[in-house]
Amino acid sequence: MKNDGFSLIEVMVAMVIVGVALMGTLGALEVSSRHVRQGGLNSKAIELAQARLEAKRSVRWQSLLEDDLNRDGTPETLMADDGQGSDRAAGDGIYTAMYERDGVTVVWTIETEEPGPLYSTAMVIIRAVASHSGPNGHKREVKVATIRANPNFVGQ
Repeated sequence: MKNDGFSLIEVMVAMVIVGVALMGTLGALEVSSRHVRQGGLNSKAIELAQARLEAKRSVRWQSLLEDDLNRDGTPETLMADDGQGSDRAAGDGIYTAMYERDGVTVVWTIETEEPGPLYSTAMVIIRAVASHSGPNGHKREVKVATIRANPNFVGQ
């Protein structure tokens, strides 16, 4: 006898095998897509934190507490040491501001050596923390910091 094709059972077994392989492939694709999204958020968080730090390093000392976030020449944010919003306590010498963009929250602080006005301190610590939701809702953070000296104390 001559057989010219596959039986129904052979076709059904092949379809089950292909279906299982396809489900595994789609699952792997979904996991890799989630990791690419998280990598993008991590990169965005690093970029935003470093940008805030560099902006604070490049402005004049007198404008250190002002932030021109959209670069139009007019400050949108004035950092405050008032215990409101993201600032922990009023009068502690830590000036704080924040904003959110593309799912990333950036909080930056300027901490004086001693509590008091900014013009009377010799140097400050500038910190930026960018955070976003990671896998399973866990909070992911990127922290960067630098020190800046007051030019009135060390020269121009």
